[in-house]
Amino acid sequence: MSKPDELLVDLAALVESGQSNRMSLTVVTGGAVITGRLAPEAVWRQRVSEVLTDSARLGEFAAVFNTPATKGPPTHLHFHVARILQGAMGIPETGGMYRVAIEDVSAWTVGDFSYSDH
Repeated sequence: MSKPDELLVDLAALVESGQSNRMSLTVVTGGAVITGRLAPEAVWRQRVSEVLTDSARLGEFAAVFNTPATKGPPTHLHFHVARILQGAMGIPETGGMYRVAIEDVSAWTVGDFSYSDH
């Protein structure tokens, strides 16, 4: 997308202002489908930092995520408990942390997809 979808920017701004992590969203970006819940950037950064801090090999990278979130209109979506859809499954099964540039989203819908083996 050459110009970010204003509605998607407004949705991301609402997540940022409410500091909520309950908004479910599914996006298409670069041919991949990502589904999960949005988190405010500061919350997302903190969680990534915690995961890296707990890692014996990656702890030194945690500080990069301790910088303040950017000011102004959101430029990225911050997913947690998210999966990349691949066929009939999501990767990773437990959900991951993804940062997606809003300008790179080509399609989106409110809600996320869940999986069942039945």
